[in-house]
Amino acid sequence: MSGTPPSRHATRVAVGIDVGGTFTDLAALHDDGTVSTTKVLSVPADRAQGVLSALETASLAAERVAHIAHGTTVVTNLLLERRGATVTACATAGFTDVLELRRQERAALYDLSQQHPAPLVSRERIVPVAERMGPEGVIAPLTDDAIAAAVDAVLQHEAETVAITLLHAYGDTTHEQRLAEALRAAIAQRGMATDVVTSHEVLPEIREYERMATTVAEAYARPAVRRYLAGLSDRLAQQGYPAPRVMTSAGGTLSAHDAARHAAALALSGPAGGVTGAAAIARTLGVSRALTIDIGGTSADVGLIEDGEPLVERGGGVAGIPIALPRVLVEAVAAGGGSIAWLDDGGALRAGPHSAGAMPGPAAYDRGGEQPTVTDAHVVLGTIAAGEWSGGVRISREKAVAALARVATPLGVSIERAAEAIIATADATMARALRRVSVERGVDPRGIPLIAFGGGGPLHACGLAERLGMRQVIVPPHAGVLSAVGLALAPERRERLTSCVVEADAWSDVSMAAVLERAARELAAGATNLEPRWWLRARYVGQGYELDVPVAPGEAVAEVVRRFEARHEGRTGFTLDRPVEFISARTTLSSTPWPVHFVRPERQGEIPMDLDDGRAMSRTLQGPCVVRLPDATMRVAPGWTARALETGGWMLETA
Repeated sequence: MSGTPPSRHATRVAVGIDVGGTFTDLAALHDDGTVSTTKVLSVPADRAQGVLSALETASLAAERVAHIAHGTTVVTNLLLERRGATVTACATAGFTDVLELRRQERAALYDLSQQHPAPLVSRERIVPVAERMGPEGVIAPLTDDAIAAAVDAVLQHEAETVAITLLHAYGDTTHEQRLAEALRAAIAQRGMATDVVTSHEVLPEIREYERMATTVAEAYARPAVRRYLAGLSDRLAQQGYPAPRVMTSAGGTLSAHDAARHAAALALSGPAGGVTGAAAIARTLGVSRALTIDIGGTSADVGLIEDGEPLVERGGGVAGIPIALPRVLVEAVAAGGGSIAWLDDGGALRAGPHSAGAMPGPAAYDRGGEQPTVTDAHVVLGTIAAGEWSGGVRISREKAVAALARVATPLGVSIERAAEAIIATADATMARALRRVSVERGVDPRGIPLIAFGGGGPLHACGLAERLGMRQVIVPPHAGVLSAVGLALAPERRERLTSCVVEADAWSDVSMAAVLERAARELAAGATNLEPRWWLRARYVGQGYELDVPVAPGEAVAEVVRRFEARHEGRTGFTLDRPVEFISARTTLSSTPWPVHFVRPERQGEIPMDLDDGRAMSRTLQGPCVVRLPDATMRVAPGWTARALETGGWMLETA
């Protein structure tokens, strides 16, 4: 890994490729800092083919490509469709029901018929291990007989992967290591290809449920991720391209080799690229805090930028499976352009969660789709123009009208009124997600801008901003493919979590610095020119949640405590008269981001943007109007003004 990008004088290109449910987007960052983009339809049955098709369409010579950064939905799809590996889990005897018990919360508080998704490993495939660690040390030792019994039980299951989660292994890894070594030796002796995953390697933090669920998710996804990345790397190599770097949920990239051993960290790979790109735009414009929304064909992804960086938090889940690893805050809702409109049993209009996807796609694509979608509603209202678009798409208004008749007729309204209602329904879903991301974290959306991107982001931006009382919208350059831009410029990043359950009063400045510096040294083995950063996960003693606080070696523990209290007050509105304790340390080592200079598209030789109603292009526009961008469409609502930015993109403001 190198922390320095190639010389600006070299004719090299950094490439980002985001494979979405409907489109595969490519962004190429050239050595002069400019950006070129490509959009092709995804191939749901062969995601790697979308990557190769995008490279072929972009006509990028392999020898010019410095690196390819890839955002993938492989892990997300595995969890949604339950197509992962067969897993056998090992747990401390007496704690084999942890995945079933969860946190003992209901799936829906007032609906007893709702059930949580089933765990990724069934109870009969969980092997009890006769041992027990406590916070203060060994309670029941792990004997050779206990190891032999556990190994025999695991081998009888013939699993593809084994997940080991023993009590308090975050503090003392001895028992997990001994069991893992014995399992690997037995597996090798039998000539099997079974992988062994341990919780202290995946998530060395307190909370046995989250630790076990995350470890099982890693074991469940790892074989498929390894096969996918190996296959993609081979197919790229056949064309002379380098193996891909893969975006993690936390916003950095890993080599294909390392990513194959950190499958659970890829669960939000694609959406993280969009927020990373939006943060780069925000820094360019001097914006330190903003909400983001990425509206694609299948979903809308909402994020938050703090201090010019994507907000990274721990926890969250995918398809009902908790993955307690650091991740760029992204909340996805099923409200994309392909979301299908339908009437429920009570006759109420809904939009999503089902999507028309890439094939057949919205009815307006004229590829066999007949169900009405959000995109079809825009076509009916004229906010998406009929005719030829990028990515090989041709828009048919006649097909869109026919599809919307499926909901307009039962509702007894005009086609246009039905279209307005579909868009309003989708906007309401997305606005709720924006409120959850901002208001629940103590952020008042009324005082910050909304950065809207993706193919549908600029179309819905004004309506969403009005629902939240926001007065400013930023439509970035390359809005339709910003996730791919974020992937291309994202740095390579190594990351480590270190358990350190200790009260602040019992930790000296020297002890804190030693923990941070040791983690950085171990993480940096074999790497050069990487910038370290650290965070401590802190809480008041007795609390059930923590906050990440930035820290650096040499700082006083008391200063970190003050920083935590300020962050706690900003998030919750209060502080407590209680001791503060640290749960874990997070260390990252990052390379220098690839240089990029955002400029107006017409200065890059692209087709100038124009108004769909034929008015001459101006650097300041008064709503209502619609602007067709090179890779998206922007709607300027009544009462809004759009101003073209020197960086490319637009600033939309309302009085």
